[in-house]
Amino acid sequence: MTTRVILVRHGQSTFNLEKRIQGQIDVSELTELGINQAQRVGATLKGIPFDQIYASPLKRAYKTAETIFRVLQSEIPETPLPQTADIIKEINLPLWEGISFQEAAEKYPEIYRLWRNDPVNCMMPLADGTEFYPVRSLYERATQFWQDTLPQHDGQTLLIVAHSAINRALIATALGKGPEIHEQLGQANCAISVLNFAGHLGDGVQLESMNLTSHMGETLPEMRSRYKGPRLLLVRHGETEWNRQKRFQGQIDIPLNDNGKRQGGQAAEFLKAVKIDAAVSSSLSRPKETAELILQHHPDVPLDTTDGLKEIGHGEWEGLYEHEIESGYPGMLKQWQDQPETVQMPGEGGENLEQVWERAISTWNAIVAQYSGTGESVTVLVSAHDAINKALLCHIVGLGPESFWKFKQGNGAVSVIDYPNGVDSAPVLTAANLTIHLSGSIFDKTAAGAL
Repeated sequence: MTTRVILVRHGQSTFNLEKRIQGQIDVSELTELGINQAQRVGATLKGIPFDQIYASPLKRAYKTAETIFRVLQSEIPETPLPQTADIIKEINLPLWEGISFQEAAEKYPEIYRLWRNDPVNCMMPLADGTEFYPVRSLYERATQFWQDTLPQHDGQTLLIVAHSAINRALIATALGKGPEIHEQLGQANCAISVLNFAGHLGDGVQLESMNLTSHMGETLPEMRSRYKGPRLLLVRHGETEWNRQKRFQGQIDIPLNDNGKRQGGQAAEFLKAVKIDAAVSSSLSRPKETAELILQHHPDVPLDTTDGLKEIGHGEWEGLYEHEIESGYPGMLKQWQDQPETVQMPGEGGENLEQVWERAISTWNAIVAQYSGTGESVTVLVSAHDAINKALLCHIVGLGPESFWKFKQGNGAVSVIDYPNGVDSAPVLTAANLTIHLSGSIFDKTAAGAL
């Protein structure tokens, strides 16, 4: 049974507004905007039957959870009260709590540099002379939370309301990663993320979506002011008839169906007010059509195409349904579902995931390099396919082909990747698989279908 976890960061706090470091001190309160953000989260989640709500006991998080709870309870009276959990308190930063980010950077430049660039080795000396590694400690707590919590809620739906750093740690540890990617995941105030667990921690997980902010009137999470490199909007093409039929298309050039064109139009409307400076698409017609629909609102942006972003070559599987693959290649479909990194697609043109990783990442890096060092941040639309997008998202957080199924990619979905200082800096997954513009739901309800 799947355990569904909806993860929310607290609303804007007084310390957020003042750009002060909060950590575990319980001083800041929600601002008026923060309370409004929490109410909007409640309205967005209204109607979802939660089995349990966990909240950090720190005021800014608990007040957010309490506000969401009141909205949920108005429709489902049996919604459980938020239960506090100390283990999901914010990161402990004993040297800095209460001071501004600027003061921390000026007074503790080496620690601050490590915190931003090498979180694994960020160490804060304590008053008793001992060494404390705040990010490592945070990730130990996140891992322990999953290990303690998931076995208690098999097959249930949970809401977790906490903080920026602990939420990033919860997402990273769910994906099997540690503090080395801590600065590579985004969490905006009152953003919503969705994780689906196949069982306990390590049994399999899917990041269905991450850092959804449109319920607060922000189409996409705001780029951090210190970022100077490009922002890439990674879009999966709209639905095709073969997606609908769960028929493997691979590199066969299947066009969008009517619903796919509608999804492309919905993505276009979603991104209408977003500044787009350049656009690149797979050379196959389905992502190209999707990009063209989006660019109708950006008529001065030319569209480049590349074979490097073509879908995985399925070889002899292309054009087949799942039952036909199982009949002709017994056991191979289950191998693809369970151990995708071990599968070589049969016949001429058939690829394996290592080959997909190599060409997708090479093409992606070339795009990032092209739009780095421009003097100001530019936004690039990249329209591609399910397997290509999954490979790129895995690459961005340091995962290999064995993690292929950990990222969901819906038809017409939008993901956001920022490069703080261009191609030579570690990418930040700012948002993943946003599909609310397609159905009005935080859940991905697209057909998705075969690759």
